[in-house]
Amino acid sequence: MLWLYLHFPHLLLEHFSQSETSPRPMALVSGYPPRVTQLNPEAARAGVTIGQSPQTASALADGLQLIPADMEEQARVLEQQAAWLYRQAARISLYPPDGLLVEAGSLRRLHGGLDNLWRTLEAELGRRHLSAQLACGSTPLGARLLARSNSGHCTDDTRRLRHSLDSLDIGHTDLDERTIERLQRMGLHTLGQVLTLPDRELARRLGPETCLMLQKIEGRAADPQSDWQPPPYFHRRLDFAEDVEHSSGLLFPLQRALQELETELRWRQQHTDTLQLEIRHRSQPVTSLPLRSTAPKHRASAFLDLAHLKLDRHTLEAPAIGLSLKVRRFIGREAPTGDDLFGDTPNARDEARQHLLSRLQARLGEDALHRPTLRADHRPEQAWTASPMRAMAATASDLPRRPLWLLRAPQPLQEMPQLWLAGPERISAGWWDGERVQRDYYIARLHSGQTGWLFRDVTGGWFIHGWFG
Repeated sequence: MLWLYLHFPHLLLEHFSQSETSPRPMALVSGYPPRVTQLNPEAARAGVTIGQSPQTASALADGLQLIPADMEEQARVLEQQAAWLYRQAARISLYPPDGLLVEAGSLRRLHGGLDNLWRTLEAELGRRHLSAQLACGSTPLGARLLARSNSGHCTDDTRRLRHSLDSLDIGHTDLDERTIERLQRMGLHTLGQVLTLPDRELARRLGPETCLMLQKIEGRAADPQSDWQPPPYFHRRLDFAEDVEHSSGLLFPLQRALQELETELRWRQQHTDTLQLEIRHRSQPVTSLPLRSTAPKHRASAFLDLAHLKLDRHTLEAPAIGLSLKVRRFIGREAPTGDDLFGDTPNARDEARQHLLSRLQARLGEDALHRPTLRADHRPEQAWTASPMRAMAATASDLPRRPLWLLRAPQPLQEMPQLWLAGPERISAGWWDGERVQRDYYIARLHSGQTGWLFRDVTGGWFIHGWFG
């Protein structure tokens, strides 16, 4: 079996950097007293190093952005990386706070070889602006040690992998400092020298737990892994290095989250019509902004247009320190269509109509748009009502013909029609609410050439009630 380990030495810092529009010196500060724990290449070139105090780091690098961070948050960020890695590999194990283990043996044929898998992961990491140390190994622990020591190679040659392990400095193993010190006093400086000792002697000198760990590194003891399973929803959390004071400043980081959502939807072969934006503040409750489209979509550009319109109408009550994008509703994908209201196909026209309605809702508000829906009443004035766009329209069939333009109130007919086209249709209703009507309706062509909807009431009077197109 072949394993591939990804070690992220600057995961939390790179997570903050993804909301930046351009690179600049940045460093994470944590612990007590606070010390620099992670830094980017711009800060390193300015002379900042791990373990420096914030004051020293700031004196070395002009414009250095120091980010107070809780390193335990890195485990949560790690799970976000597992989500995209799951599209490339079926078996993933989390090694919090900064490592992911992939079962690579079964993927060689899928990706056309180990080299192609390695290059695919490197390309994906580069696209996500992540730096990771990759390493192959015959055992999970072997791959982990090689990756963390940055001694990994893209190879499935067991002899080469064993040679890399044997050459590993004992200080780069996961052994505790006291054990490492004892081994070094014994003149053992590489892992290969330690592994040559008999198990009984290792257990007696270093303890049975250390002996078991060394056996797992070699593959002589079982080392079962817990496979990670992705959640049934999409969740992308963004944290900002600096507070964002205006809604427009949320668009750039949101664009990246929406690109990830599009990739996720393409991979799932699904659409969605409901997104949830959550804006986090330093001392105020989270601001929730639902984002809905009238039709399922998957393109990031379409969602970004809606978000732009939504955020234009929203004023931040307090500076934002982060943003989350959540999608829990997934809908089966139909054939892709266009955005032309007068498109050639019904699907294209429907897609364009839904796109227009989504933009109008985002611009005007969800309560600003309504659609006519049928009511169970024969009286023309009572036969329809305005319902919210998201309400399900009643379906009916074999309905009588009705004009698209219904007059607000019937108007007396000035001249009898030139041609009778249909009718009569008798409508007698409303006795139950005191607004009874008794009419005989006709469709007729007037002398002006218009097609009207006429009726005669019980008094014998003629009225025009609507126009056909």
